[in-house]
Amino acid sequence: MLSDWRRWFWAGTRPVINVTWDDAQKYVAWFSKMTGRSYRLLTEAEWEYAARAGSTTAYFWGDEIGKNNANCSGCGSQWDSREPSPVDSFKPNAFGLHDMAGNVWQWVQDCYHGDYDGAPIDGSAWAIEDCNDRVARGGSWLLDPLRVRSANRSRNPRRHPEPQYRFPAGEDAYALNRYLFISWFQSEALIVFCGRVR
Repeated sequence: MLSDWRRWFWAGTRPVINVTWDDAQKYVAWFSKMTGRSYRLLTEAEWEYAARAGSTTAYFWGDEIGKNNANCSGCGSQWDSREPSPVDSFKPNAFGLHDMAGNVWQWVQDCYHGDYDGAPIDGSAWAIEDCNDRVARGGSWLLDPLRVRSANRSRNPRRHPEPQYRFPAGEDAYALNRYLFISWFQSEALIVFCGRVR
């Protein structure tokens, strides 16, 4: 099923890229089968909770982008507007998660809706049958600082791969042990982010 999954990688400790939402679903199904545990993408609400890490500001570090806090166009890093940065290149948030702002977009489980009217209030994914447009969060190295805020979201066709898009996962079975942070919500394992937790 995933014979070509290595095409998703930039190199070494760079994030997984060039993935569609459907690719991400196939990966978490494969990973669940390989580990014997149930994995899924984060919901949009879970992603924002993890990204904010208790903060109420535009970015987990404050309201100003500052310098060298993330990888985006105008974030002041050596990778700005050029390429994805290696994971762990920037300080983690209060939950110990790296790269929750900028670098590459992160797919979440939810269907895209223009606003939150009618959204689930329990943090579950907002899904509809035959949903084509999905939500990505976090922003990318090609976007301005406004687009990497914790509250920013993007509408994307589920079958449209771009180098800016990734899903939270690791490089290969070995790297998963080194780079994958797994969080537990209601006893279900969720793939959260590609990066070491210190």
